Amino acid sequence: MQTRMRTRDVDVMSAAPFKGIYFFLDCVSSRSFLQPPGYENMFLTYIQHSYPTLWTNLNLQRPDVLEGPIDFVILESLVTFLAGEITGNSSHVDRVWTFLPPLYTAYFTFLPLFNWAPPDLKAAGVSNRALLMLVAQCVWSFRLSYNTWRRDLFKLSEEDYRWALLRDRIPSLLYTLFNLGFIAFTQHFLLFAQGLPAYAATLQPRTALTTSDQVLFALGVTTVLFQFIADNQQWTYQNFKRGNKLENPWPFADCNWTELDAKRGFVAEGLWSISRHPNFLCEQLFWFWTALYPVLGEPSHSGTLSTTPISYLPRWPKSFHPRELFTHPDVTPFWPLASALSYAMLFAASTVFSESVSSGKYVSYAFYQERVGTFSPFTTVIKKLWLGSTGRLATVDAAIWKDEKKRE
Repeated sequence: MQTRMRTRDVDVMSAAPFKGIYFFLDCVSSRSFLQPPGYENMFLTYIQHSYPTLWTNLNLQRPDVLEGPIDFVILESLVTFLAGEITGNSSHVDRVWTFLPPLYTAYFTFLPLFNWAPPDLKAAGVSNRALLMLVAQCVWSFRLSYNTWRRDLFKLSEEDYRWALLRDRIPSLLYTLFNLGFIAFTQHFLLFAQGLPAYAATLQPRTALTTSDQVLFALGVTTVLFQFIADNQQWTYQNFKRGNKLENPWPFADCNWTELDAKRGFVAEGLWSISRHPNFLCEQLFWFWTALYPVLGEPSHSGTLSTTPISYLPRWPKSFHPRELFTHPDVTPFWPLASALSYAMLFAASTVFSESVSSGKYVSYAFYQERVGTFSPFTTVIKKLWLGSTGRLATVDAAIWKDEKKRE
């Protein structure tokens, strides 16, 4: 039996794509559906039957809250996949990456203001914690949008070099499946997942911002600042390497590169001298800080970081069955971290592929891998101590930094 809904006096079949479109049209127009969606989303049905405690804890019994965004993600994924197949360009997700996480976070943040929001959320109002998370994500979005713009990736004709390389390395059918399963669906759902910590914050009782909220916000903005510096150093180096030295670079972006640095082929100065991927490190840290907002702000953990001992933090049980990962009372508060962990897995896979490309392209990149840690500067310190103890430090440094002044 087909369920029908009405919006703006138009009778529309409740197919997932149409419902996703009208869901967001309804949000923009601030008008409520006269009849809520009536079909059961397969994803939510699975959660309901497999994890009933999680279903209750997260208020997933409210299909009007999550079904619309999930339908929208599915529609986005299909459009992205078809666009990639038609144009032969797989960077369409990259062009919307800069603003989708803040969009989802904004939806969950302002959910209590929608006419069709659950009564208890409408009565509670907007969460200060979720709103602060949204502000931090807007700062993140500005940085990424600017970097995407100056690299011309907003142009429909531009494509990330990694997709082109991968397309040439594997059979066309396999790449089509990869485009559908990973580039389109997986990446879009990962972007949607970054908004779920704000949903967790919206479900929490309304309280004043805690010390943990303020510290996490400061950490997030600081992380974006360091990521911006790393972006600028890479951008300035790439321009210098191509013979286009920037006259007015951003602060901390010019590392006084020489022709020897340009011949090396990859940036290894500044933040890139202590981490092979400082931008990726900052990206993962930012979303980890974001996921911690609702975890540290869990109402059952009263107090703030400045007045309460560490014992107030969520407790990991001594023993539990893996099946209880989302249902155990001592583990459930940790569920927002799943979004950050899944994001980190994406970047780990992307880093492996990027490094395989760089290793085959640049002669001294193997020495760079031996000398500098993939992400953590702490790993770089360990590598330096190890190379020093084996007597290879000077040789490796000379292979990376031809200029003797840069080996110190």
